[in-house]
Amino acid sequence: MTLILVTGPATEPLTLAEAKSWLRVDGTTEDGLIQSLITSARLAVEAATNRLLIAQQWRWSFEAWPDAGFVYLPLTPVRAISRIRVVDALGGSVDVASSLYRLDAGLDRARLILGGSLPQPAAAGGSVWIDISAGYGDATLVPEPLRLAMRQLVALWFAARGDEQPGVAGLPASVSALLAPYRVRRLA
Repeated sequence: MTLILVTGPATEPLTLAEAKSWLRVDGTTEDGLIQSLITSARLAVEAATNRLLIAQQWRWSFEAWPDAGFVYLPLTPVRAISRIRVVDALGGSVDVASSLYRLDAGLDRARLILGGSLPQPAAAGGSVWIDISAGYGDATLVPEPLRLAMRQLVALWFAARGDEQPGVAGLPASVSALLAPYRVRRLA
């Protein structure tokens, strides 16, 4: 199974102005650094929680449909399924009709419920491609504790400038506490 980022976030959950206000930084000298810290903080929060904060497009590919009649999607929160294709060994593809699947996105681990006669990938070299729209949406939809965790990470990294910081999985306890209610555990 492979996940490929097709279109990354168009914005970040924190603006440069919000981060600079939190840091109490005036001027533009540090803008490049602060912007990279914002992106790094988003990625750290996403990795720690297994949640995508801002809307983005991903392609998930695997070799065969599951026997169970459903498949748990590897991203959270899932907003929509954009397209499903079955690809043959030569790269040709067939779109799967939307009547043959249903998205159950009400769970922390969204699942795709499959039905009907699904086109099958070639036995050798074929695959299924699912295009997934995931993430909370824009910054206004990201839960505030996750944005606060990002602010704290930006401030910590801005002040430390590379000094080693103790903490669970590289995160300080205050940030871990903010993220704990949002962590999605992966069993498989």
